[in-house]
Amino acid sequence: MTSASAAIPQPGRTKAFLRLVMIEHSVFALPFAYIASLTAMYEWDRNIHWGRLLLVTVCMVGLRTFAMAVNRIIDREIDARNPRTAHRELVTGAMSVRHAWTGALIALVVFLGAAALLNPLCLALAPVAVIPMVVYPYGKRFTNFPQAILGLAQSMGPIGGWLAISGEWSWTAVILGLAVGIWIGGFDLIYACQDVETDREIGVMSVPARFGIPAAIWGARVCHTITTALFVWYGLATHAGAFFWLGLLIVAGAFLYEHSIVRPHDLSRLNRAFFSVNGFIGIALFVCALLDLLVRGLTV
Repeated sequence: MTSASAAIPQPGRTKAFLRLVMIEHSVFALPFAYIASLTAMYEWDRNIHWGRLLLVTVCMVGLRTFAMAVNRIIDREIDARNPRTAHRELVTGAMSVRHAWTGALIALVVFLGAAALLNPLCLALAPVAVIPMVVYPYGKRFTNFPQAILGLAQSMGPIGGWLAISGEWSWTAVILGLAVGIWIGGFDLIYACQDVETDREIGVMSVPARFGIPAAIWGARVCHTITTALFVWYGLATHAGAFFWLGLLIVAGAFLYEHSIVRPHDLSRLNRAFFSVNGFIGIALFVCALLDLLVRGLTV
């Protein structure tokens, strides 16, 4: 009985685990999985299938929780050597590695279970989605471009969201997935700039550490230009209406603002760019895309 109860995270451990995986950051990728799912529903029968949308949510949160937990577990020694990350739960002891693994494995089982309930193709491809989530934390140990692996991992969301509804592969979903992956990889280039000195000192590999902060900032600008172009392509491919294009204008404006407040020699507003602006981008485009689909005939 004692060993069984020990395996179940207690309330304090659960709270620590949710802090560990930064559950609130689901706002970055979840809106785009919804856009893909709802667009697939519109093309299928123009009805919102709430049960499937719930399963998509469970899949996304489960996989992201697993990915973040594994990231923190693998990187705990690097985090301990970086003043910015030395307060993280696995470094301070607020959460043990064993309990972090327990939470990660529970999240993985939830993800696989939800995928199985969706359709056979989702279940078959679920392990493929897991691979880059595990490889990414190791990326900074063998490549100067770990953000490319992160982008690949994040691109799975919209592709999976579409597959969850249609049960068939969609290149239209791949366009949206690439847009999201390149977007997130781009703003992670910006985020990595704050750790340049520490990364160089302890041997962590990244674009800013290898090529410098100006190169990383310009790389992020290129990424977000490509992202905008891919959003345009996606809008054309799905015959989007006025509200989607309005959302895209808002997103383009947000990108311009983000890159106006983060400069190679001024990173003082980096957190605002990373958290506030990028969180806003996902929500704004989702709201506009949803309005567009409803106006075009999607039934609640």
